Amino acid sequence: MFFHRQELQFEARPEKPDAIFARRMQEVLGGQYGEITVAMQYGFQAWNAHIPGKYRDLLYGIGAEEFGHVEMLAIMIAQLLEKAPAEQSEAAAKSDPVLGAVMGGMDVQSAIVAGAGARPVDSNGNPWQGSYITASGNLLADFTANANAEMQGRVQVARIYHMTDDKGVRDMLSFLLARDTMHQNQCIRAAQELREEGVEDIPVPSNFPLSNEAREHAYKYINFSDGAAAAEGSWASGPTPDGKGEFTYLDGPDTSVPMPPPTQPDPRFYGTDAKPNLLDKAEGVIRDKL
Repeated sequence: MFFHRQELQFEARPEKPDAIFARRMQEVLGGQYGEITVAMQYGFQAWNAHIPGKYRDLLYGIGAEEFGHVEMLAIMIAQLLEKAPAEQSEAAAKSDPVLGAVMGGMDVQSAIVAGAGARPVDSNGNPWQGSYITASGNLLADFTANANAEMQGRVQVARIYHMTDDKGVRDMLSFLLARDTMHQNQCIRAAQELREEGVEDIPVPSNFPLSNEAREHAYKYINFSDGAAAAEGSWASGPTPDGKGEFTYLDGPDTSVPMPPPTQPDPRFYGTDAKPNLLDKAEGVIRDKL
């Protein structure tokens, strides 16, 4: 059950209109790592959780907060567009040729389609996609993905923070940066706690039988690059994080098998093959009759 309270978690009020910055802010709303993504990601992870208790409750709690962040950003974007005259973005772009070339002014669909409002799109106007969501049902995999999403999102918010001098916008972004810090720490700690309690472990999935894995290949660092410095990392020698082995380093692959012959699909797929076209055509006719 969802219940909407018509108030915000933090103030979202710019000092002045800015149609071009509104377009930039669309990225942290509707981009791959924007607030719509993390809100839906936490939600689907909670709905797909197989055990009750603190992990599912954590997902529900952060997910609900993230929906509030979606609202904050949408309202901020609408206010940035509210009093911006239609010609503002054109004038700004003309005064800065680089900005005009890169940004092309405001997102015209925010005016034409949304009537000076926010949309579920990124900064280039690409629609938000459900494929951005990670919700696997494995809590260790999902909390690790959440930490990544919060990190990527915080990187983007930090970048656009420096693209405006509007105090109202910066205040809200500062708040979102702080909440991203909290959520990164929560997800990393939840992943650690899952391992400490023995609920999950690495490698994920930890309940897949290791006897079904070619274990002799599990901890080899195989260098497929002419750069040699990676051999200096702790991922090339020493104990593995899962506590089940030791890293070894190989300067190139130690396995090789011959390339199989080209495939020969049904001629009715009409791919080009080594057989004469007449034979392919005859075979296709025979297969149709059969």
